[in-house]
Amino acid sequence: MIVTQTTLTPLSPAAAAVPRWTVQKIVDLYELPFLDLLFRAQTQHRKHHQPNAVQLSSLLSIKTGGCSEDCSYCPQSARYDTQVEAEPLMPLAQVLEAAAKAKEGGAQRFCMGAAWRSPTARQLDAVTEMVGAVKAMGLETCVTLGMLKDGQAQRLRDAGLDYYNHNLDTSPEFYGNIISTRIYQDRLDTLERVRSAGINVCCGGIIGLGESRRERAGLIAQLANLSPYPESVPVNNLVKVEGTPLSDTPAVDPFEFVRTIAVARITMPKAVVRLSAGREAMSDTMQALCFMAGAGSIFYGDMLLTTGNPQLLQDKALFERLGLTAAL
Repeated sequence: MIVTQTTLTPLSPAAAAVPRWTVQKIVDLYELPFLDLLFRAQTQHRKHHQPNAVQLSSLLSIKTGGCSEDCSYCPQSARYDTQVEAEPLMPLAQVLEAAAKAKEGGAQRFCMGAAWRSPTARQLDAVTEMVGAVKAMGLETCVTLGMLKDGQAQRLRDAGLDYYNHNLDTSPEFYGNIISTRIYQDRLDTLERVRSAGINVCCGGIIGLGESRRERAGLIAQLANLSPYPESVPVNNLVKVEGTPLSDTPAVDPFEFVRTIAVARITMPKAVVRLSAGREAMSDTMQALCFMAGAGSIFYGDMLLTTGNPQLLQDKALFERLGLTAAL
């Protein structure tokens, strides 16, 4: 399936007006001289965020592998031979042990991810229990469970959920090259259910799927024109896993990735832009440039779902070198 949409897909009727950020305006940002772009992004960042503070989140895979979706980047898809074995939902005690360890390590938000297309009522029962227990530990809570049905977001809200993560992944135009088992509107419908329930939205995408700069701009336009735009915007650098269709995709130039962080900061000034997957492969210099460009959050810990993440001691050393502190 090849998606050929060329216009912005609105989240709600309120977002159907002329978009504040057109794709061309965002391309124009990308094409600014690199230092001018970073200066503009850092100036915007300081208007709305602590300039030397970074929010720390920890992510745990509570149900790994066996997903029926065909997302071309994902090692958890049952369609690909990636050495990721399907596992049952993690017991509550094990989740709470991981949450306690994350809090001890300095994490402020604990995110739980399950490799489902959409949770069943029984699965949601278990997750809401986890959310309530983690919330009681004094941590912010976030989950990513796939598509939500009517009423499920309200149940998560009532359990104490602070954030729901559901990424758009890429632009509408490029989406069909990556996924065929759900359409773009399915993702927008889930975001609408989350927003209507009063839960904060965590929504971003992946850079390096083989998309063009204009298609990267199309993703940012989608995010920036949501009404309102997400409170949290994770920007992932593709982790190429052997066995997935994208394992041989050429890497994105590091400066292009930094430009994407800067463009996200400028177009969504109050959002917390997070360095997410792929940070393990980034040099300290590249990460420093991302913080300069407006990244104000990282995933903190040893693992990011099924792929590696910089070790705690490495992150602490980098923070000391850069004079960064954990956001309160």
